[in-house]
Amino acid sequence: MPFEDYWYVVAESRELTANRVLARRVLDERLACFRGADGRPAILRDRCVHRNAPLSEGIVRRGLLSCPYHGWTYDGGGRVVHIPAMAEDGPQAHCSPPYPFVEQDGFVYVRLRRDAPADIRPFPMPHYGEPGWTNLRLQNRFANSVANCVENFIDIPHTAFVHRGIFRSTRGERLAATVARADGAVHVAYRNERGNLGTYRWFLNPGGHEIRHTDSFHAPNVTSVIYEIGAKTFIITSQAVPVDDRETLVYTDLTYRFGAWNALAAPFVRRHGQRIIDQDIEILARQGENIARYGAEFRDTPADLIHRMVDSIREAIARGEDPRALPKVVQEIEFRV
Repeated sequence: MPFEDYWYVVAESRELTANRVLARRVLDERLACFRGADGRPAILRDRCVHRNAPLSEGIVRRGLLSCPYHGWTYDGGGRVVHIPAMAEDGPQAHCSPPYPFVEQDGFVYVRLRRDAPADIRPFPMPHYGEPGWTNLRLQNRFANSVANCVENFIDIPHTAFVHRGIFRSTRGERLAATVARADGAVHVAYRNERGNLGTYRWFLNPGGHEIRHTDSFHAPNVTSVIYEIGAKTFIITSQAVPVDDRETLVYTDLTYRFGAWNALAAPFVRRHGQRIIDQDIEILARQGENIARYGAEFRDTPADLIHRMVDSIREAIARGEDPRALPKVVQEIEFRV
């Protein structure tokens, strides 16, 4: 079960409009994405079968994609339906087989292997479109690998330094967590969190109640961070799409239920959410530069157990194994923030 068996976001549904072609790259595979005449997504390799020109630089009209070099025209099934240099149109033997796609929760997903197991499905976005919930969607590019992005997204200790004052500060508070690996996922349930929320505390937890905080990783590239504080719930779901070994396109959903505050909070949540992401983009870029220079030799502490479990899942996929077959592991950790 290699990485090509999994589903990756290739675009937001709203981006893939009629008469538009998008250039995308997933696992270093170049793709041309458009909507066919039936309105369904069509995802082809970004090369014309005629002379290898990039289809993503072509033109879409009425659900047909024309190559910018000689005008060979493809339908949503990847079939060549028109060759301008030929006197008459007729059935063509030429075809660029499309990649499988799924359109779900406002995303278009692609899978690079056409005969992958049918039981692998895209991650369902929490509470997407449900009444009483607000969903804000962000896109950002990181100059680092999926593995290092995922580690950052579910890492508490860095928040007291990279996001100092905005989201957590160094207080030396002891946190405990139960870390479990099972069924191709890692789940972390934290205990003893109360007030270390930086500038967000006045709104999220003015009474200082214990926070129900869980993080999770889902193979091969999805993280979910959930904060439940009284009646309020805030969820950060990140899909880290591997452009190549050193670039990652991340789609982040900020999903929350604040009751009557939902609409009023949206500009604040979007602005400060992006501010935090920008800080992570910067530190991960610096880390990526040093990894390129010195290699990826890391030293671990007990708090890094979470990341080692995530690594064990991704390493199984890299070996072509099904990470769901890895034995279940449950461990307790403690650390200070």
